[in-house]
Amino acid sequence: MHRLIDTHAHLEEIEDLPTVLDKAKEAGVISIIAVGSDYQSNVEVLQICQDYPGFVYPALGLHPWELENLSSIEINETLSFIETRMDGIVAIGEIGLDYDKRVLKVSPKPLQQEVFKQLLTLALKHNKPAIIHSRYAWQDAYDIVKETRVKRAVFHWFTGFSSVLRSILDSGYFISATPAAEYHEEHRRAIREVPLNRLLLETDCPVTYGRGDRYTSQPADVLRALKAVAALKGTDETTLAKQTTSNSVELFSLKTV
Repeated sequence: MHRLIDTHAHLEEIEDLPTVLDKAKEAGVISIIAVGSDYQSNVEVLQICQDYPGFVYPALGLHPWELENLSSIEINETLSFIETRMDGIVAIGEIGLDYDKRVLKVSPKPLQQEVFKQLLTLALKHNKPAIIHSRYAWQDAYDIVKETRVKRAVFHWFTGFSSVLRSILDSGYFISATPAAEYHEEHRRAIREVPLNRLLLETDCPVTYGRGDRYTSQPADVLRALKAVAALKGTDETTLAKQTTSNSVELFSLKTV
């Protein structure tokens, strides 16, 4: 059985979490990074990690999708909440930019960029890696990460331009692959270009995947990501599992592997 790490999961959104986590362990998952998206989800992530110590690790963040409903006071409260819990988390995330037109209608670029910079500044100050969302904002997201001099980051579920991907890799950052590697051509193209020592695996659960038979993902589905990436890279699953797990341990400074 492979020893796998799901580096990006929204566990607070999953129903019957104990059963789902048992299935993950049966599938070979040895660690999960639970990511927060706003104040409430950050609170819930911390509680889940207390319930599953040594298996689920917390990352706290503020997702660009959540900004539309927040006042500047609420944004600052979330930032303060994150900073006061730095000692107990393994990363800042999920954070980033989203330039989908539906998001921009309610969360304009200047607001997204300012909040993103503040969160990255926290990551730099406390030497934490950042988990980056960058949909349709690949160049700006990379530029801001570099501008803030963050040393460790993963651009999750990357589907952006090869030119930006090369810059990300040249800067020593990571890319994470989801089960969409089974069918999503932009994601598949990016994965082909990433060396094994810069790859992580994730599910982004409970995202729904698939083009024909669709399914709601859970951490056990990191095995689907592994199989899809191994096929794309022309490498065996055991080699890929060992490398991506080692990469995850390195990035997030995990202690249990």
